Amino acid sequence: MASDPSLSIFVIVILILSIIMHEVAHGYAAFMLGDPTAKNQGRLTLNPLAHIDLFGSILVPAILVLGNAGVLFGWAKPVPYNPYNLRNQRWGEAIVGIAGVATNLVLALLFALITRVALMQGDILFGTLASMIALVNLSLGFFNLIPIPPLDGYTVLRGILPPRASMAFRAWEQRIYGSNLLTRFIILFVFVYLFSTPFYIFIQYLFHILTGV
Repeated sequence: MASDPSLSIFVIVILILSIIMHEVAHGYAAFMLGDPTAKNQGRLTLNPLAHIDLFGSILVPAILVLGNAGVLFGWAKPVPYNPYNLRNQRWGEAIVGIAGVATNLVLALLFALITRVALMQGDILFGTLASMIALVNLSLGFFNLIPIPPLDGYTVLRGILPPRASMAFRAWEQRIYGSNLLTRFIILFVFVYLFSTPFYIFIQYLFHILTGV
């Protein structure tokens, strides 16, 4: 990802902040749809202390960045919400699920534009930093669209399926969550291992189109 130590640290910090914004977006979406759970628990804040998971928010991002992995991801403490409080029972969970992804992709587009403008004006350093923010959020957004639990893509898919199919998907998700933590990590990392190369190629292709880098 980045051979310069200071740039690696910058990428790690941006990844942590982007993960936090992703989770807060879930909470705000749920709040706008009528569920105050996240607000009542003090999770509608960008204060990192309210969201950081030591393993998922710091150690995993650091390992991926410093190890020059082909994918960038991590997680914060999940922002809680009660799906039964959502006013829109048909599409509510899908909306909450897509909110985090949408936040990352909007940030990716914004900083891709900033990258182009900065480089056109000859500001290489600022353009490089903006491009890293765009790349981090592009990777995080599309990674979370993968339709496997516990990623948002699975929640969105479950939310848009007909009720009977949605119930079957929810049952399988509950079985995954009911298993031990190691089982969940094995499922996730096997998927990443099998698809990290095409995912990396896809992200780099989009990154080049958006930033021109």
